[in-house]
Amino acid sequence: MNCQSCFDVHTRGCGACGVYIAARDKNEKFMEVMGNLYGTKKEDTQSYGCMQTDPSRKLYGYCSLCTIRNCVREKGCYSCHQCSEWPCELIENFGLATGVRVMKRAIPLWRSKVAELGNEKGSVEWARAELKRYHCNEAR
Repeated sequence: MNCQSCFDVHTRGCGACGVYIAARDKNEKFMEVMGNLYGTKKEDTQSYGCMQTDPSRKLYGYCSLCTIRNCVREKGCYSCHQCSEWPCELIENFGLATGVRVMKRAIPLWRSKVAELGNEKGSVEWARAELKRYHCNEAR
């Protein structure tokens, strides 16, 4: 599998989601850590990413209620990187400090790649870098 299909099929999210990474790597300890952060059981802490189209194949319960995800969908976008209001109060007030840090690091990089290469190619290149950063063996 190449990174294009990795991005298309598996990471319909930013690729930096701890829940996605824990599930992708079948890392039970990390699933437990992420579950503790979000208040869910380890076995329920799995997702293919928050940006999946409906019907989602495997969407983490927290994501279905996420105000950021809902805002993005209402605006007809698939990610905050497309929003002219970035960063907004939803990002600033996200309930987990680590999530805020990840979004504030990742989204500007995504926007930069899209500005440089166009939406499709820029998004794929950005996703490849995120997957590599978070140790996807297919991205190396």
